[in-house]
Amino acid sequence: MYKPFRFGIIIEDVQTREELIGRARRAEALGYDTLLVPDHFSTLAPISTLMALADATTTIRIGSHVFGNDFRSPAMLAREVAALDQLSGGRFQLGLGCGYLQADYQQAGIPLEEPKVRVDRFQEALFIIKHYFTDEEVNFSGKYYSVTGLKGSTIHVQKPHPPIYIGGGGNGKRMLKIAGREADIVGVSIGTTESVKERLSWLRDAAQERFEQLELATMVFSVVVTDQREAVAQRIASSQQSGPERRSFSLTPEQVLDSLQFLIGSEDQIVETLLNRRERLGYSFIQVAGKYLEAFAPIVARLAGK
Repeated sequence: MYKPFRFGIIIEDVQTREELIGRARRAEALGYDTLLVPDHFSTLAPISTLMALADATTTIRIGSHVFGNDFRSPAMLAREVAALDQLSGGRFQLGLGCGYLQADYQQAGIPLEEPKVRVDRFQEALFIIKHYFTDEEVNFSGKYYSVTGLKGSTIHVQKPHPPIYIGGGGNGKRMLKIAGREADIVGVSIGTTESVKERLSWLRDAAQERFEQLELATMVFSVVVTDQREAVAQRIASSQQSGPERRSFSLTPEQVLDSLQFLIGSEDQIVETLLNRRERLGYSFIQVAGKYLEAFAPIVARLAGK
């Protein structure tokens, strides 16, 4: 059995209250499932933004995409998450990651340490956060965090805790293993449908009997609704090999069309692509950059909840 499709829209390019509320209400009206807020210094502060989104809407879910673990103590973040869940009426999704962007660390005035340290710290923080929602009192002493007599939440709506989203991107195999054991939703976005199979095998090995319960998510960076599918893929592939977008590695047109980060084609072709990826790989939670809110809406209308 496949999980029904859900569609999230990433709210990352708004600067005013009017823009924010307008985008949120439009996404809700178009049938999107979740409003996702990044945690970068270049965007609006996430916790207050999430509460504004909850107040402006009635049914659409809200979620962090994702909180950088190093920027908040886990005990304080857990309290904020419980409040967001209560005040949104149980509509909150907790996305949590290690942090990765050098500019964020520079502006926060803290060092960007090696991946092993960030993952170790993340794992300790996740333990504290989860137990805050399930235990009457949390006591923990680790290498990076210690809490004593932390009173557990009694106010959150979703049990045992708001759904937890963990991405398995840049920190690779170890993060996917943690996600397999601890998450409810797992994001694996980088690569073609063939190359992600290895990552999904790591996830399956870690999750064991939990794997069938996991919701698999992917983030789409580019949506092009067109009848010129191959020509657009050729143009994207060419742009990666020259000019300001030149990369140290590039995709062929065929790989562009097969990449989880791109959705290119007519509405029918994009629907077929998503159905195929769900059948082959299990992906059902599709997250789309905010600028594609309107362009992607017809696909949402055809697949949401199915």
